[in-house]
Amino acid sequence: MLELKHVDKYYNSGTVNELCLFQDFCLQVEEGAFVSVVGSNGSGKTSLLNLICGSIDVDTGSILINGTDITKKKDFYRHRRIGRVFQDPAKGTCPSMTILENMSIADNKGRGYGLRRGCNRHKIAEYQELLQRLNLGLEDKMHTKVGSLSGGQRQTLALVMASLPPIEFLILDEHTAALDPKTAELVMELTDRIVKEKKVTTIMVTHNLRYAVEYGNRLLMMHQGKVIMDKGGEDKQSLKVEDILSTFNEISIECGN
Repeated sequence: MLELKHVDKYYNSGTVNELCLFQDFCLQVEEGAFVSVVGSNGSGKTSLLNLICGSIDVDTGSILINGTDITKKKDFYRHRRIGRVFQDPAKGTCPSMTILENMSIADNKGRGYGLRRGCNRHKIAEYQELLQRLNLGLEDKMHTKVGSLSGGQRQTLALVMASLPPIEFLILDEHTAALDPKTAELVMELTDRIVKEKKVTTIMVTHNLRYAVEYGNRLLMMHQGKVIMDKGGEDKQSLKVEDILSTFNEISIECGN
């Protein structure tokens, strides 16, 4: 279980530009949940992910994973248990290294490094089998540098790499936003398969309301650092895109737009 307890987060604290994004913010995500997070720009979606991953620190409050307080833990420590895929396909892979080298690094995440080969040649067949399921032909390009791949291929590879080592949480930060519609559909299908097969707790921020409705078993809508909609179970299953749009329109009117 992931828990955020009474979290406060201010930007530009003590200046005329001070902004309170989260105040006494609380959230629980049950083990095995697939949570879609939607909301307008500036609502706190990506900041929420950054707090969980340790990219930014909380001002007050605590973050716990399965009862263990990780509030003061550095991001590299948290990433032993967390896999993350960013919006930019270039952030999840190393362009100057081959597919094999990238997958080997991902596979060894969290392990100590000694004087041994970085790439385990015995695992090439295993990696190829994983890539073959994508139907992108990447299994035949193990020695191709990742920088020569298309954005969609790189993002798909980044998703596979993020979930390659044993992880407890998968964090997806608008991971289909930079992709063409066909590739985005493929990446979402792969995402759903990974979540179900590995039973990994997943939080996905997205601006695609259809994906938010169709995938996952819980939906959160955020606005000004607060959760204003929380649908799970049967309520989530019966939710329609029009329902979310209606709430968005209400927020827009309240904000004077």
